[in-house]
Amino acid sequence: MLTAISGGIGCGKTIVSRIVMAMGYPVYDCDSRATEIMNTDPEIKRSIAADIHPDCVRADGMIDRKRLSEIVFSDYEALQRLNAIVHGAVRKDLASWYGEQGDVCAFVETAILYQSGIDRMVDEVWEIDAPLDLRVERVMARNGFSREHVLARISSQESFEVQERHSNVRIISNDSISPLLPQIERALNV
Repeated sequence: MLTAISGGIGCGKTIVSRIVMAMGYPVYDCDSRATEIMNTDPEIKRSIAADIHPDCVRADGMIDRKRLSEIVFSDYEALQRLNAIVHGAVRKDLASWYGEQGDVCAFVETAILYQSGIDRMVDEVWEIDAPLDLRVERVMARNGFSREHVLARISSQESFEVQERHSNVRIISNDSISPLLPQIERALNV
C-alpha cells in the first residue's frame, strides 16, 4: 500500500513523515528527490534554462533553487512549464522506488499531490492541515522568506483546481493543539 502525506507548504508534512519513518516505514520525499533529479539530469537542466530562465542553472551546472522559486512562484505560466518538465521524472522515480520496497506499507510526501499526478499512484491520502497564519509563521521562521513570498507560494499551490479528489482521504490536524502521534496511530490502525 502506498499512502500520500500531502498538504501545502508549512502544514507539517515533513514532521508527519519523520514520525512515520521513526515508526519504521519507508518515505519517498518528492521535494528532495525532485531536487536530486533536477541537479543530475542534463535534459531537465537544459529544459529549465530554456523554458524558465537561463539564470536558474548556475555556472557549476546546479539548479539555483532560490532563483527558480522566485520566478515560478511569481509567474503561474512559468510554474506550469516547470511542472511539465519535472513531474513525469518524479513519478517515474517514485514508481521505481516503490517497486524496490517490497510488500510493505510505504509513504510519499508531496505538497502538490494532484498537480503532479501522484494522486493516481496512491491508495490513500493523509491530508495534513494547519491554520493559514500558523503555516505562514512556520515557513517564515524556517526559510527566512517574507510574509508576501510565503503567501505567494501558498496561493500558487492552492490555485490548482482539483477535478476529482482522491476517494480515500484522512485529515490529520497539525494545529499545535491536537497531538500528532495519536492521529497517525489511528490512521495506521496501530
